[in-house]
Amino acid sequence: MFQNRSSQSQQVRVNAAQLAAGRPPVQHHSNGEEFEYRSSGSLPSFFASFTKGLPHDPESGLVANPIDFELLVTSIQTGDPVDFRRVPLGPDRESGQPPTPMIPDSPSDSPIGPGTLDRTPYWRSDIARHPKNKPSFDATGEAGVRVRAWESAGAGNVFDLEGPDAQSVTMPPAPRLDDDELTAEMAEVYAMALLRDLPFSDFHLPGLGIVEVQADRNRVDAQECVVDSTKFDAAYEMLAPLPWFSAWNEERSYSSEQVRRRRPLEQCSDTFRGVTPGERVGPYLSQFLLTGNRGLGGIRQPADGKIAYGSIEIDLRVRTATPQRDYMTTWPAYLDSQMGADLRGEESYVDDQSALPTFRFIATPRDLATYVHYDALYEAYLNACLNLLAAGVPFDPGMPFVKADAYDRQQGFAHFGGPHILTLVCEVATRALKAVRYQKFNVHRRLRPEAVGGRVDRWMQRPDLRDGCLRPLTRFMNGDGTYHGFSDLSFGEESLLDAIKGHNAKNNARDEQMDEPGKDNASHLLPMAFPEGSPMHPSYGAGHGTVAGACVTILKAYFDHGWTPDAWFQATTSNGCKQPIAYYPTCDGRSLNRVTLEAPLTIEGELNKLAGNIAIGRNWAGVHYYSDYIESLRLGERIAIQLLEEQKLTYPENFSFTVPLFDGGTVRV
Repeated sequence: MFQNRSSQSQQVRVNAAQLAAGRPPVQHHSNGEEFEYRSSGSLPSFFASFTKGLPHDPESGLVANPIDFELLVTSIQTGDPVDFRRVPLGPDRESGQPPTPMIPDSPSDSPIGPGTLDRTPYWRSDIARHPKNKPSFDATGEAGVRVRAWESAGAGNVFDLEGPDAQSVTMPPAPRLDDDELTAEMAEVYAMALLRDLPFSDFHLPGLGIVEVQADRNRVDAQECVVDSTKFDAAYEMLAPLPWFSAWNEERSYSSEQVRRRRPLEQCSDTFRGVTPGERVGPYLSQFLLTGNRGLGGIRQPADGKIAYGSIEIDLRVRTATPQRDYMTTWPAYLDSQMGADLRGEESYVDDQSALPTFRFIATPRDLATYVHYDALYEAYLNACLNLLAAGVPFDPGMPFVKADAYDRQQGFAHFGGPHILTLVCEVATRALKAVRYQKFNVHRRLRPEAVGGRVDRWMQRPDLRDGCLRPLTRFMNGDGTYHGFSDLSFGEESLLDAIKGHNAKNNARDEQMDEPGKDNASHLLPMAFPEGSPMHPSYGAGHGTVAGACVTILKAYFDHGWTPDAWFQATTSNGCKQPIAYYPTCDGRSLNRVTLEAPLTIEGELNKLAGNIAIGRNWAGVHYYSDYIESLRLGERIAIQLLEEQKLTYPENFSFTVPLFDGGTVRV
């Protein structure tokens, strides 16, 4: 009997492996920019590539030695930890010292090693030389922040026993530096930085299916809610006319992949929103980021924002980051970040003396950025799953054990029940991370938005470099007959770059303790929500976006995605008719208010919105582009569906999932 079971088990695994092996092979294509841009000596400059962590030239901000980048790529391809230890990490000399003569075909030196205690001579910025939140340094005698290593650069070489292989799914090429898609994406990210403290309660605009908005009782005389909401209109008026966002131009040539991700801004309410079904309906934030459940004994209301996690509770309020406080707005801080200064944890938060609560509902884009800064990557989807189970949302009709107990005589638990879906929604995240790491490191190596901001700043601050190392940026900045130059964009009554320069000047002035070159020379850098800027891995695809796509696809497969929970209705008439509602945060985030809707929200729509909020939340922080969001959601969706196809082979029950897709339509597993 055991031998027969063992043979059956082996055959199931063989069948799953054959299913995976039988899928059409994919080819991975980058956009071809990596070796396209050259320095004056004809060496690759890697102008549009991710070079963060390597030594950088302090004048141009470009990678100092092409050999360093080639070593990094070699280590990525082999995945050998020994190869990574040979890659230069951090600055290559003390700040202010002349460049070390480059030996042909030799890498840079890395003066900061594991035994270097005083690192202040190598950093240029005040925040890196004198960190405020590193109490352990007092005991170890350390000074100046440490260097920060690349994150799981070899994960794309790992094999898995379930789900698609990390290299068997792919993404289309990333937008190029000389494409108007990137102009639109960078204009959007810069605008998001300027609107980072605008309350989401000001995002209620016509065209979202909102009938009535409950008055924000916290806005009266609340100085912390006084924000210039005209910036939202200024952002829309800047973005909407750009070719990428405006009516289709037949004279322009776009790839089929670009056609799929293009998104006209037909009305102001479309601004900064995703495009999957449900993302442009109702309040900006998904109900799954705000509302809780009734809890044990039914003592809670959805607007309490508490999720029952067994017999304890999860509070959906986030730590309140200091408003109007951005980072990497001086050239020294930017340069240190690009050379791997580990500035994590150096951001500031409000204290008990502030007019704002120390924890609050996600009330502004800065709060959303804080959420996606520290979330356990599948956190939002685990919380959503707990809410769906607590609300009694039915499983997909094609699953077993969905009829009454008196009929089925079996309940789902270890399979087709709570523990099963709670495990699976987290399990798929690791597959997503490995697959997107392969795209990031092995295929695309796309530079982060902050690095494009660095190129923009050098263009504006160093005109003498425009005909030299900054030449690849010419079309992006100046445009041509059919292409909007980035330097020509207007934000309200001033240019976008002037608005950024003024924003950065005010930001620097607020930090009275800052003492570094460049503080008074306002930059055109992209203001970042995190002191360290982006993570130590390339931009495309997005880890958060791919995990979002995978986890949300699992939830949409398991639950009846057309369902609307009772908490999203309110009885308003004597005959018991239900009025669809949604919740949104007050301007100060202390509580939730309601909006009345034309039609009920659905599980599918709010899960899609949740995925978009998390992925685009990284854009609000300045660390990703829009194309990172949409293409990563699609990648995660494919990973989840293929995992479900393989896992389905392991069950004796005859069942199916009907999965609604991000681009519309459904697939049956």
